[in-house]
Amino acid sequence: MKHPELYLLLTVFIITFSCAEEKKDSQIDYTKWEEFQGGPDRNQYSTLSEITLDNVKDLKVAWSHSLPESGQMQMNPIIVDDILYGIGADVRPFALNAATGERIWIHGDPLKVWHSTSRGVTYFSKGADKRIYYSMGSHLYALDALTGELITDFADNGQLDLHKGLPEIAQDKFLVSNTPATIYKDLIIVPLRMSESADAAPGDIRAFNVLTGELVWTFHTIPYPGEEGYETWENKNAYKNTNVGAVNNWCGMTIDRENGVVYIPLGSASPDFYGGNRKGANLYSDCLLALNIETGEKLWHFQFTHHDIWDRDLPSTPNLIEVTREGKKIKAIAQVTKQGYVFVFNRFTGEPLFDIEEVPVPKSGINGEQAYATQPIPTKPKPFARRSDELTEADISPYAENKEELLETFRKADKRFYAPPSEQPVLLLPGYDGGAEWGGAAADPEDGIIYINSNEMAWLLTVKKTESIPSAAKSLGEQRYNDFCAVCHQKDFSGSPESRVPSLLNPENKFNVAQMADLIDKGQGMMPGFPTLSITEKEEIAKYVLKLETDKQEVSSESSAYQDPYIHGDITNF
Repeated sequence: MKHPELYLLLTVFIITFSCAEEKKDSQIDYTKWEEFQGGPDRNQYSTLSEITLDNVKDLKVAWSHSLPESGQMQMNPIIVDDILYGIGADVRPFALNAATGERIWIHGDPLKVWHSTSRGVTYFSKGADKRIYYSMGSHLYALDALTGELITDFADNGQLDLHKGLPEIAQDKFLVSNTPATIYKDLIIVPLRMSESADAAPGDIRAFNVLTGELVWTFHTIPYPGEEGYETWENKNAYKNTNVGAVNNWCGMTIDRENGVVYIPLGSASPDFYGGNRKGANLYSDCLLALNIETGEKLWHFQFTHHDIWDRDLPSTPNLIEVTREGKKIKAIAQVTKQGYVFVFNRFTGEPLFDIEEVPVPKSGINGEQAYATQPIPTKPKPFARRSDELTEADISPYAENKEELLETFRKADKRFYAPPSEQPVLLLPGYDGGAEWGGAAADPEDGIIYINSNEMAWLLTVKKTESIPSAAKSLGEQRYNDFCAVCHQKDFSGSPESRVPSLLNPENKFNVAQMADLIDKGQGMMPGFPTLSITEKEEIAKYVLKLETDKQEVSSESSAYQDPYIHGDITNF
């Protein structure tokens, strides 16, 4: 986004006009926007009514504010006590006067931060103590909300290492948080992104004391022996986090503060597209968890994809709504999915409000893989996106310049519903991004209607044998690039603009070897880090990408990082 102030400007139009309606019968004040997605129910809903269909055309710019650094901005600003809080493209939190746009403070040095994308900040107050929490890289920071200064008695001089509480094996593994944390009383829970390869850290849900940073409780998303769900992993050592990880919450959480329940949508287990080392249903991957937020005790769960080998992680926070059934109001929760479905449950018991059928799906033909026999499909509501098996040749655009090529690809692709990854192209619709995406759904909390922005980008999914990549006469850098980087950045360094994967055609303008090796180690933005690669491997990848001379050599197929027999093929949209 070239003009970051534009996002702020649009948000000011939406949320700062006065209220002309009565508030809904709820403890949530829908005239305010003090939390991520508007409130704890994540409904992105407001009763402010001064802007109407009739006068929206008359809106004029009230103010604009330019931040020091440009770049991608995904943040959802909040307003508390007439102060607008947000986070810039350089992951620096800031505060503005919401009425005038005048900057009150901005925290940090843009030249010394590890850059990523961030979707916002979290506000906390207790008496005169008013704080802003934000994450950058693998740390959570606490700031004085009025001054932007670090609160030094929180954790380690104002910052909490989010590896805290993870097992020893994960202490140096990649993790980053780019979605605002959720707070209940004196507890804070932070969403985390992990690697999507076999080196991923475990996605344990951990609650910390919001004032001190001390760990309060942990919920193991890959169950330990003796814990419920342990039996759903054929690999009984999965919890040890050697070659299996993730099952993390990255998109945020929804909270019912009145009843002390937090609803946590979880992602898939890593590695994403090959599950031969993690056969079974794999609880609690791809689950919606309902936890007692004070203790971390599980109240109920539902799994949306068994043994996920399609990266069908839950993409967004669920919505707390009310649904009328047989004349009675039921407090419900609705979860949208990448597959294009809406699942609706009684939010207290987890009982589905509509029947969910376990539908048989195709078997895997990949050596060592064992796709789960069935997948859950709701009978209602109707899907909000098309499926690959519903498409016909008539759906190919008549205006496409390469229509015949598209038709040939379409005819050859496996279009079966839930067709497992294969060395031959599988048509994935909805694609990797959804269906539903991280922005989630909006909802009127009391009328039972939700509003979804659905993506219908189709993709071709393939996997390839790891050992099929020839190593003879290649440099170490080239082979490791092909092993770990080419899946996203492509073998020709062209990237994938449709998936926001940047080109590496001219990286020498931005990086030297040391900087790129550090980037490979830590990750950046949506790119995971690869800390398990050796220093030599990371430096040789950097030299290869930067087109620097390196010795050609016969390279061993062994790597310091574990590799599965199959890895994801080239990223191709359809």
